[in-house]
Amino acid sequence: MNSELLFIGGFLVFIFIMMATDLGLFGKSNKPVSLKQAGFMSAVWVAFALGFYVLILNYGHLLHHVDSFAALKEINIQNLHNLQLNSNDFDGGLALYRKNLGLEFITGYVVEYALSVDNIFVMVLIFTAFGVDKRHYHKVLLWGIIGAVVMRFLFIFVGAALIEEFHWILYLFGAFLVYTGVTMFINRNQEESIDPENHTVVKLASKYFSVHPQFEGSKFFIKIDKKKFITPLFLVLMIIEVTDLVFAVDSIPAIFSVTKDPYIVFFSNIFAIMGLRSMFFLLVNIIDKFHYLKVGLAALLAFIGLKMLAANYVDEIGLTTGRSLLVILGILVISVVASLVFPKKEAAHK
Repeated sequence: MNSELLFIGGFLVFIFIMMATDLGLFGKSNKPVSLKQAGFMSAVWVAFALGFYVLILNYGHLLHHVDSFAALKEINIQNLHNLQLNSNDFDGGLALYRKNLGLEFITGYVVEYALSVDNIFVMVLIFTAFGVDKRHYHKVLLWGIIGAVVMRFLFIFVGAALIEEFHWILYLFGAFLVYTGVTMFINRNQEESIDPENHTVVKLASKYFSVHPQFEGSKFFIKIDKKKFITPLFLVLMIIEVTDLVFAVDSIPAIFSVTKDPYIVFFSNIFAIMGLRSMFFLLVNIIDKFHYLKVGLAALLAFIGLKMLAANYVDEIGLTTGRSLLVILGILVISVVASLVFPKKEAAHK
């Protein structure tokens, strides 16, 4: 069997097993996820991502079945790696290719993981606005992540096909990310709110489905007098799926600034998404303390967008993937440290 199919198939089987395990361990639980559990699972997913990084460093050439210098040269051009290859040193070129692939993966993972923090802000708003019991957070988030994996898969490979056919789309992505970053910075202090009754998803769902007026435990559906209803918990799941779709419009173009390899974009995206649920429970009660994080994410998006717009000059100014990773980590560290050193002032009570 082709090594590419084995690599991709093995990854999908791993994700499926982890989802099934997660669903089996926590799906029937009726207790809120504890801070200890969230911290443990967050550490596990980060460890898996780092383990996958090591796997790529050693076996990344199997991802595209690179077994000759001709194949290496072709994939180098196709995915715009811009590696300086020596036709007389295939082993050296292969090692350089794997190292670059690993660096692209870990950089994309950090970018996606950082941007998903903004997703947590909105998720907290959604759960609070709809009055969801904390015991049911984990079930909604798990099924939301399963839907997100499918949507990201479609988004990424459609995006890769478009980039291969119309290279100028990268500049469009870059301009959009700069615009998003500037908009996020301008609106950083605005109080966000969600109106459950007038939300677009609620209105559309009420138009096409029978909606039960109250929660029924952790059930998404309920049957009354042989008629099937969707519960408010399912409405919350639908809103979270739509929210992830909106966030994907930012995050996926951002990772395409790091790598043009659709598999690496997919891997980094999925590892970050799979860790999002545990990170939510880890940060849900302290997310407001990182008030400068919005500024950091705005700067991150603007930096990535500008890098895409200046793609023809990136090599000339020495902005390699490794240096980009350092800039990205620097932005995130500064925003977190600034939030802790300069805590948000409480509004004065009259």
